Amino acid sequence: MRVELNKLGLHYKVVDLGEVDIMEDLTALEWESLRAGLLCSGLVMMDDKRGLLMGRIKDSIMSMVYSDEDLQRCTFSSYLAEQLERDYHSLSELFTEMQGSTIEQFFIAQKAERVKELIMDGQWNMTEIAFKMRYSSVAHLSNQFKKVTGHSPSHFKQIRALKNEASRHTAIEQPE
Repeated sequence: MRVELNKLGLHYKVVDLGEVDIMEDLTALEWESLRAGLLCSGLVMMDDKRGLLMGRIKDSIMSMVYSDEDLQRCTFSSYLAEQLERDYHSLSELFTEMQGSTIEQFFIAQKAERVKELIMDGQWNMTEIAFKMRYSSVAHLSNQFKKVTGHSPSHFKQIRALKNEASRHTAIEQPE
């Protein structure tokens, strides 16, 4: 990628792995030359900045949900603004416009999915999960979880227990 950008004498800034921000305004011919050069290298150019930013928003949210440090160290809005070097309000407006739901709804849905995983893993109790996922209480986690999934956390605990019971029976019934 850098080779093709340098061939064209373009100034750029590496934003993320495989993602660059080109400083110049390119002519149609320059875009096509860049696109063709990247294609020859096995790369595809994505030039929809809004779509790329949406992907970065979702990636940042997923990173926050799955990283203990990030979830605990700051607020959701300041984390996103810091990660993406953009005003949170503009990120939120873009997300709602392109996704059809709010950025907060997406964040809460991702947290609910993570809570399901933690419940099914069985290593943590609900108090620990609530703390880990930065809920003010188990009741708050349970209420929000039920709104998103339609089920209580205890429902997923029961599913885990049934799966564990079924796997124990299967292991016992296996001939040696």
